[in-house]
Amino acid sequence: MTLQPPPERSQPFGRLSLLHQKLSELSSAWTIDDHNNFLSFYKTIIPKIMDVERCTIYVRDRDNDKILTMFATGIDDGKQIDPPMRGSIVGEVIRTNTTICANDLRTLSGFHLQADKITGFVTKTILCAPIRSLSTGRVIGAVQLLNKKDSGIFNQTDRTALKEIGGYLAVSIESFLLNREILHFADRIHQEAKRFDQSQLLGSSFIAESRSLREVLKTVDTVSGLDINILLQGENGTGKELIARMIHQLSHRADQPFVPVNCACVPENLIESEFFGHEKGAFTDASTARKGRFEEAKGGTLFLDEIGDMALSIQPKFLRAIQEGEGSRLGSNRTTRYDNRLISASNKQLAGEVQTGRFREDLFFRLFSIDIEIPPLRERKDDILPLALLFLEETNTRFKKKTDSFSSEVIELFELFPWPGNVRQLRKEVERLVALTRNGEPVTPEKCSQELLDFFSGNSPPEHLRRADDLSIPDQVEKLERKLITQALEKSGNNKSQTARLLNISRQGLFKKMKRYGIP
Repeated sequence: MTLQPPPERSQPFGRLSLLHQKLSELSSAWTIDDHNNFLSFYKTIIPKIMDVERCTIYVRDRDNDKILTMFATGIDDGKQIDPPMRGSIVGEVIRTNTTICANDLRTLSGFHLQADKITGFVTKTILCAPIRSLSTGRVIGAVQLLNKKDSGIFNQTDRTALKEIGGYLAVSIESFLLNREILHFADRIHQEAKRFDQSQLLGSSFIAESRSLREVLKTVDTVSGLDINILLQGENGTGKELIARMIHQLSHRADQPFVPVNCACVPENLIESEFFGHEKGAFTDASTARKGRFEEAKGGTLFLDEIGDMALSIQPKFLRAIQEGEGSRLGSNRTTRYDNRLISASNKQLAGEVQTGRFREDLFFRLFSIDIEIPPLRERKDDILPLALLFLEETNTRFKKKTDSFSSEVIELFELFPWPGNVRQLRKEVERLVALTRNGEPVTPEKCSQELLDFFSGNSPPEHLRRADDLSIPDQVEKLERKLITQALEKSGNNKSQTARLLNISRQGLFKKMKRYGIP
C-alpha cells in the first residue's frame, strides 16, 4: 500500500498523484493477468482451428531487439525458449516482415533443432507469420505453427488463415504492451510526485538525487503510515532530523506535535524531569509544575536525537515508558498514559553500544522496530553538486549578493572531498565562499577553508580542468553528460532505449544530446 500524506496538507504534485490514480484504475480494469489468460487461450485454440500439433506466440522486445516466447503449446507458461533474430525462421519472419512456410525440415538446420532438444518434440513442418501493429504497421511479434496433422503440409489456405489470426493477435498483444506501458508510466509519475512532495515537506534544501538516498525515501514512504517506532542511524550532519520530520509529516500524526530532544545536551541530574516532568516542589528549583517531553508529544512524535548518549541511570524508567506506555512526574504518584510515536537517532551504532555495556540491551530491543541507515555525503556523490548549487543560491539571496557560479576547480574539489561534517559542513563551506567572493566573480578554490585547501593541495584536479575557458558550470555539465552518456551506451550495448532508461531521460532527449555532443 502506498501511503499518502494527510489530506489537509496541500501537495504541489496533487494533479500528478491524481493522474497516477486514474491511470492505475484504467489499467487495472483489464489487468496483465487478464491479457495473459487471453493470449494463453489463443495458444490452446489455434492448434485446433489450424489442425496442427503446436502453436507458439512470440513478441519482439523493442528495447534490446530480442525475440521473446510469450506462450507456446507444450511449454510451461513463463518458460523461455527464445529464438535468435538471425539463424531462426521466426527471426527471419520478424526481420523481413514476410510469412515463411517450411514443409520439409528433415534436411534443414536451424534453431528448431535446438528447441527440439530442449522440449523433446520433433519439428517436421513450420508455418510462421508476422504480427503487425495496427497503429504503426511495424512487426511486433510472430505466430508459428508446427507440424500440420492430416495433409502433413501447409498450403495457401493455411497461410491466409494464419495471417488473419495474426491480425487478431495484434489487437491482444498491443493491448498487453500498452497496458504495461501505462502502468510503467503511471508508476514513474507517482514516484516523481512522491519525491517532489517529500522534498517540499522539508523545504527546498532537501536534495535526493543519489540512488542510496532515494532508497531511504522509499523506506520512509513505506513505514511512515505504520505506527511503529523507528531508529535513524548515520553520521552527524546527514539529515536525520529532516528524515524524522518527514516521517512525522507523512503519518496520521502530522497535525499533532513533533517534539525533538537532543539526549546528549540534557544534564544527567535533569534528564528525568526533562522527559517525565515534575510537580511543584518536587525539588529545590521546582517552583511550578512542568510537563515532560513524553506528555508534550501527546498524539504526536517524540524525536530522541543522539539516543546513544542517554545516561544509563535513566534508561530503566525510559524502558518502562516505552514498554508500558506510561510514566509519572517527579514528585507525583499519579500515572500518566503516553500516546506518541518514538523516532530515535544516533551517530553511533547502538548494537555496538550494547556490547560495550553503554546501552541497555532490553531498551535496545524495545526502542525501535525499524532501523534506517542514512548514508554519509561522501557516499552520495550525485547529491553534492546539486546541494552546493542550492546553497549558493540560498546564500546569495540571504546575503543579498550576486556571486557567479563555482569554478571547475571548486566543483572538482567538492566532489573529491570526503565531507566528514556531511551536508552541514557543505552548507558552511558555501556560506564562507559566498561571503568572501565579490559580486559578479566566480567562486574559486583559494577562498575555501583551510581544511579543504589542505586537501586540495594533495588532490589537485587534472590539468585539463584548469583551462581558462573551462571554468563554468555549462562546460562541466557538458563533460559530465558526455561521460554519463558514453558509460550508459557501453553498459547497454549501444541500445538507445535502455540507455535512455539508465539516464532517466527520454529517447528523444538522448538523441538530441548525442547529436549536440557529436556522440556516434
